[in-house]
Amino acid sequence: MPVKPSRIPHRTARNPFVLDTRELGRRPGTMQTVRREIAAPAGLRSALVGVPDGAPLVLDLRLESVTEGVLVTGTVTVPTEGECGRCLEPVTTELVVDVCELFAYPDSVTDETAGADEVDRIVDDLIDVEPVVRDAVVLGLPVTPLCRTDCAGLCPDCGQRLDDLPAGHTHHKIDPRWAGLADFLEPAPAITTETGSQE
Repeated sequence: MPVKPSRIPHRTARNPFVLDTRELGRRPGTMQTVRREIAAPAGLRSALVGVPDGAPLVLDLRLESVTEGVLVTGTVTVPTEGECGRCLEPVTTELVVDVCELFAYPDSVTDETAGADEVDRIVDDLIDVEPVVRDAVVLGLPVTPLCRTDCAGLCPDCGQRLDDLPAGHTHHKIDPRWAGLADFLEPAPAITTETGSQE
């Protein structure tokens, strides 16, 4: 029999991510909705963008009793802050991600046959949705956040934002393969004749 891990902390009343399923009564088809605004936990971020610690995180969930457990579906809405992956300007936006997770009833077929890391469990009629929310938010963050979809990025020579520079902005560069010939391109000195005139 697989080990049944308990993710439910002892101080459940103080954890806003822990939801009580007793009203569902383990009757397939019964349903309840949960809407909560809570402080975002730390660590919801990727390399360039993330959710500020303690920012308002809105859970809008539906808990539905099914044969094997409680199916949790809905959305999570959070503000994000980061920097543009092209021009490095600050980027702020709102992220809305979907969640869908089955929490297995104790002694159900799913509970008995699924591995410890394959399915979440209901413990004492309580479910902890924080790991599900955390995974959904982090995976929903953009790999390369942009200030605008058409952001031109930075000039590779001077490092300034191309969108702030005039059209046709360029830098005169000599191909390093031909740099040794640059001296031969300088104008030749004028030739003076014996009469003092220049040719």
